[in-house]
Amino acid sequence: MKAHTKETQDLMTPELSLEALKAGNIRFQKNLRANRDFVAQQQDTSEGQFPFATVLSCIDSRVSSELIFDQGIGDLFSVRIAGNFVNEDILGSMEFACKLAGTKLLVVLGHTACGAVKGACDNAELGNLTAMLSKIKPAVNAVTSPEDDSLRNSKNLEFVDAVSAKNVQLNIDRILNESEVLSAMVSNGEIRIVGGMYDIKTGAVNFYE
Repeated sequence: MKAHTKETQDLMTPELSLEALKAGNIRFQKNLRANRDFVAQQQDTSEGQFPFATVLSCIDSRVSSELIFDQGIGDLFSVRIAGNFVNEDILGSMEFACKLAGTKLLVVLGHTACGAVKGACDNAELGNLTAMLSKIKPAVNAVTSPEDDSLRNSKNLEFVDAVSAKNVQLNIDRILNESEVLSAMVSNGEIRIVGGMYDIKTGAVNFYE
């Protein structure tokens, strides 16, 4: 499988891009890999890159977008930050990826048992981590069940995963509300923004379409 070129990138629609990630995730779950020559892809992309999708995910070592979607060199822009939330710098990176570099799909990907979400649920405090986790607190507060404070912590994995899912949706809302560039591209049908949740136990990604 060769690296994407400008011509093949142009042929990718938002829908085809999503289908490519779904198919790649199925291959990953079945321990099948597309036949790739990474050295050839490295050489093919040495003078330019033409990814078809941009994925915002957590820094968690188990959630590498290139691996869980079985993609190669030059296929994805990968934006990673603990808790997969957006800020001004990440929005700017996404605008570059979509408007200037031509990706057709933007995925906000959470995952089960997320450590950053657990920290936000537990009100953890540690240096700069305190301010970072505050970006996830709106998702914690938006999940109203359970009401019992003794169950609203990292020991309750059902609550943690519900917060992770809400965090994905809130950050999609932020992208649309805070980036005129990306919002206009969505309205014009140039790109699509979808959320998803990666299950660290099964390897499956559940897309919120």
